[in-house]
Amino acid sequence: MRRMLGVVALLCASTLFVTPVASATHDPADAAAGWLARQLVDGERFETVYDGVAYPDQGLTIDAVFAFAAARAADDYADDAIDWLARPEITTGYVGSGGEAYAGPHAKLLLAARVTGRDPAAFGGVDLEAGLLALLTPSGRFSDQSAWGDYSNAFTQSLALLALDRTSAGAPTTAVDFLVGTQCPDGGFPLFFGVTPCVSDVDSTAMVAQALRAVGRPLKAGQGLSWLVSVQRADGGFAVGTNDSNANSTGLAAQALKGHRPVAAVKARQFLKGLQVGCAGPVGNRGAIAYQATGFDPATATRATAQAILGLAGVGLADLHSGGRNDAPVLTCA
Repeated sequence: MRRMLGVVALLCASTLFVTPVASATHDPADAAAGWLARQLVDGERFETVYDGVAYPDQGLTIDAVFAFAAARAADDYADDAIDWLARPEITTGYVGSGGEAYAGPHAKLLLAARVTGRDPAAFGGVDLEAGLLALLTPSGRFSDQSAWGDYSNAFTQSLALLALDRTSAGAPTTAVDFLVGTQCPDGGFPLFFGVTPCVSDVDSTAMVAQALRAVGRPLKAGQGLSWLVSVQRADGGFAVGTNDSNANSTGLAAQALKGHRPVAAVKARQFLKGLQVGCAGPVGNRGAIAYQATGFDPATATRATAQAILGLAGVGLADLHSGGRNDAPVLTCA
């Protein structure tokens, strides 16, 4: 369904426009999804502003599509976002063109197409599955083809496995084996490949654990989850290095832990709920998730909210499917 723009009625020779009323909710994930939907530029995309110029942010827009699917809310906004992503200039500007090809964007957009039921073989004029497989190297690593270098990492490989697992052929065994082979001695997984010593990373381990479980490697995934639990902070959150706990890392960890390490998952979800702007906050901020406990910051809240929603909803990337309520819910306040 498309978002209703209003009901037009002719009364006494005047035109009355009635805009739809968003549904009210007490659910943290619903409220966060509703706030996130209302931040979309023109209701369809996110942008990054650099030096006064706005550039399309396809990656964050895809994060929003995943968040809406996890919360099963704002489905009309997800439709508009995926339509924007499928514009040829937006697709090729993200995955690469003219000899440039990027594995991570191919994988992330392929997963988004699968989640929303779009045809990945003709997405913005690109065959996303074929394009991704063309970037598979003999080692099993998905690598970028670019004069600017290879930016592929654990997120790239994990997203590729998650996306290809939804295809008829499944994820290539060599790609699965490559990712398994990157595991650090402590059970976690690093962000960058081939770096000595191997340093486990919270965000990467959360992504890899989801990918390996999806493709049938539960033992290695479980070892990654055990490492995650070992580095969970006392406040229930997760962090990068010695920094304070943050919503982004905790959102990723919570979705990976859900259903497999339930106590740790509940603690992580409680931390995320504690970062949510509630009824005591300004109306326009209610439902948003702050990046850290220091409070709401518009510069970081959009990305933090998008990545926290999957943790709040308890839905991992492997289990995302579109189809929920169409509107953008608002937090119920007395």
